[in-house]
Amino acid sequence: MSSLKSLLKNKKYIRIQLILTSTDHFEIMAKINGVKGRFILDTGASNTCIGFDKIEYFKLTSKASEIKAAGAGATNMETLVSNKNLVEIGDWRKKKLKIVLFDLVHVNEALITHKALPVDGIIGADILKKAKAIIDYDKRCVYLKLKK
Repeated sequence: MSSLKSLLKNKKYIRIQLILTSTDHFEIMAKINGVKGRFILDTGASNTCIGFDKIEYFKLTSKASEIKAAGAGATNMETLVSNKNLVEIGDWRKKKLKIVLFDLVHVNEALITHKALPVDGIIGADILKKAKAIIDYDKRCVYLKLKK
């Protein structure tokens, strides 16, 4: 029987290693607009998000948003939105992606309290759906489908 890795490779998926943190989150490295960053892979986050403090770092252009963010014990947080961003994860890339911007201080404080490194943002279900992602929890990796 064929392994998941070889099966998905034949279907034009790439394998991206995930890092399991001390908080049991998976971290993934990605580039936003050509700039490398550390992100939590979060299937429960509807949108990919970056902290307000990283707007200039990732070369984001932002505008006001009606979206209210919630998560990690915080609710009704103000947000901005940034459109037309290039996201690259390994060899997978997608242009013109929307990213939600909000205050990630509470997330990073919780990570640091548990001896984990702070993150630049969250890779959410929006990107995972676009990439037709398949997560292999046992092997600590995610497979992303390349364009044909």
